[in-house]
Amino acid sequence: MTAALPELADGDFYYQAFGDGRFRSTIHAQGAWNEHEQHMAPASGLMADSLERHEPRDDMRMARLSYEILGLIPGGGFHIETTTLRPGRTIELLQAELIANGRVAIRATAWRMIISDTAAVAAVEDTAIPAPDECKPLDGPATWPGGYIRSLEMRVAEGHRPGAGIVWLRTRHPLTDKADSGDLAGLMGLVDTANGIAARVPPGTDSYAFPNLDLQIHMYRRPGGEWLGLDNAVSFGSDGIGLTSTVLHDLQGPFGRAEQILTLRRT
Repeated sequence: MTAALPELADGDFYYQAFGDGRFRSTIHAQGAWNEHEQHMAPASGLMADSLERHEPRDDMRMARLSYEILGLIPGGGFHIETTTLRPGRTIELLQAELIANGRVAIRATAWRMIISDTAAVAAVEDTAIPAPDECKPLDGPATWPGGYIRSLEMRVAEGHRPGAGIVWLRTRHPLTDKADSGDLAGLMGLVDTANGIAARVPPGTDSYAFPNLDLQIHMYRRPGGEWLGLDNAVSFGSDGIGLTSTVLHDLQGPFGRAEQILTLRRT
């Protein structure tokens, strides 16, 4: 797909913030499938940040983020509109829409839930993964093009193969030029990378494209820090549809899961 390249902001961050929900992307937010689009990962982090800032409550946290990708995400200028769909005393449903070139490119909803002390019964069945310092450097740009992939530091664990693997990610770039986003938004801005870390087939010509149409994130614990660990498995069906499934980790251990439905297309 070809299109005119957008006018980008310049800086060592993903987005320039102009206030009132208006932003402009930099080269660091550039997508991997098309050079004129944004990558879903930093865009979803920015939307998580907008949702966190919307009518915040100290007694609640976001437990599920659900993103629908409604088409190509244009690079350049856009705005985000955030609303409360379902207010409540113990449960709230929020919505954010990323609007570019007059259309909604991404629609996100978030369940925000009351928090309480359940330490006495806390338990996790997901298995811990090797820490970043136990893993080897991974050259993401050797497989994937685009400014976003170049912005990442990546580490890969032993046993990585097409279709499954463990990779740690972090970035030196803040989400915006304000550099005032929290850890949750920063980590959510990395999760969508999961679809490319253990691809079943190499991207490019004479292969398959496998973009995701959504991103579903469930968190049983609030994560923190700058490192995101992805324990990843990719399944391709026989009728043009696939699924990327990931257990999410920070340095304290597993904290949730992500799912991405894929459309498989011959290139």
